[in-house]
Amino acid sequence: MNNIDPRKRGKWGEGIARDYLRKNGYHIVATSFRSRFGEIDIIAKQHNYIVFVEVKTRKNANFAHAKEFVGNAKQRKIISTANYWIMKNNTDMQPRFDVIEVYAKDGELTVTPDINHIENAFGI
Repeated sequence: MNNIDPRKRGKWGEGIARDYLRKNGYHIVATSFRSRFGEIDIIAKQHNYIVFVEVKTRKNANFAHAKEFVGNAKQRKIISTANYWIMKNNTDMQPRFDVIEVYAKDGELTVTPDINHIENAFGI
């Protein structure tokens, strides 16, 4: 995975995450939503929640879990972007911030990557 363009790897991981969410009853509302504050990888609905998902794709968790790369500064950007999306889309759904870790030991050739879905990852 080291020689693959990180953006390409990230988009591949986001596709895996979207498929996972759909299979688990989520409705995808938007992908790669951008504002002047930042970007949100996936916005989905589940029950009464509007879920803002950050996807992190890694080869493995030997160095650190992928979620650890969503630090305070990144969280603030995602929250600001989510607030903008909520205002723009006039929703009263309860927001939630999730992280999906995609571990693909063979990169894009990985047939069944490991997925770890952390609901309410920011603890807000």
